[in-house]
Amino acid sequence: MASGGGEADKSLEIGSGSADPKLGGAGSRSAGEERYFRADKLDFSKWDLHMGQTSSSSVVTNNSASTSAPAPAMQEWEIDLSKLDMKHVLAHGTYGTVYRGVYAGQDVAVKVLDWGEDGYATAAETAALRTSFEQEVAVWQKLDHPNVTKFIGASMGTSDLRIPPAGDTGGRGNGAHPARACCVVVEYVAGGTLKKFLIKKYRAKLPIKDVIQLALDLARGLSYLHSKAIVHRDVKSENMLLQPNKTLKIADFGVARVEAQNPQDMTGETGTLGYMAPEVLEGKPYNRKCDVYSFGVCLWEIYCCDMPYADCSFAEISHAVVHKNLRPEIPKCCPNAVANIMKRCWDPNPDKRPEMEEVVKLLEAIDTSKGGGMIAPDQFQGCLCFFKPRGP
Repeated sequence: MASGGGEADKSLEIGSGSADPKLGGAGSRSAGEERYFRADKLDFSKWDLHMGQTSSSSVVTNNSASTSAPAPAMQEWEIDLSKLDMKHVLAHGTYGTVYRGVYAGQDVAVKVLDWGEDGYATAAETAALRTSFEQEVAVWQKLDHPNVTKFIGASMGTSDLRIPPAGDTGGRGNGAHPARACCVVVEYVAGGTLKKFLIKKYRAKLPIKDVIQLALDLARGLSYLHSKAIVHRDVKSENMLLQPNKTLKIADFGVARVEAQNPQDMTGETGTLGYMAPEVLEGKPYNRKCDVYSFGVCLWEIYCCDMPYADCSFAEISHAVVHKNLRPEIPKCCPNAVANIMKRCWDPNPDKRPEMEEVVKLLEAIDTSKGGGMIAPDQFQGCLCFFKPRGP
């Protein structure tokens, strides 16, 4: 989910960028001192119904008297719904609807989870789900980095959301959401997605200094997440937001579905074709290095202002990336320092890919004073970058 990013971005997919996401359950394991939080794996399909059941079970009733249990104290990440003013829809998707809003005077994006109410879970499963959700949201709540979209808070199983009526604001209306809806609130980023920005720059291209600055913002944000043992798992230009001053912020953490696991147990096709590492495509164990691979593709995308594998089908991409070492074609005019970072990041062997901390240092060392940006189509000067078709 791109959590903000301009009201024109109506087609954003909420939750996972994958066309066929593998939804899993809650759980956590440790591997030595490392814990990685995968941002796509906690299944909330049964959440709203059982939040209602859990809430109603807190009332103790007998023949002589009815006594309500005292309301639990608010968690540090729980929002005060009286301070939330939801305005209008920003985007729809498979897992929720994102609204523009204001919380305590701050512009925010509010994701209301769109789960149905026909699922079933035992009391033990519901309790484990709630505990896991609270633990992981507490982790996200503490993230603080200029290149990471700020998580503000959440509300679970509430019937008090003031969702705008569909007729007045373009929203879906209260009837489309469960009676006890869950919502997640993040900062609103007004500049739109990186993908939309790059599409606009397809013909003009970007100066090399802008390429490196955007790449540095993304690399620093990912390095920070990895330092906190968080694997994003869906790094792509559509999940990056730009502030009006073009500062990049990483978004779409799949906050509603978070799971802590041993990295060696992380399997399944999660992400977006074109950006997914070979080990992820094959369903093999993977770790934070899958983000490094995706960063390499994003760096190519930022430099070229083009889409990777634009002339290939999904089936061709998946097979060729794994079995033919297919990668986006690096233009001949690309500086060696930038090309080498791309190649190292998308190495088929995850162990040979650099850590994002090293990528930051490599980008910082690039001299942009002499130019070296992608040559625009109407400014050919001997570079054949646009004459060879990309893809297999």
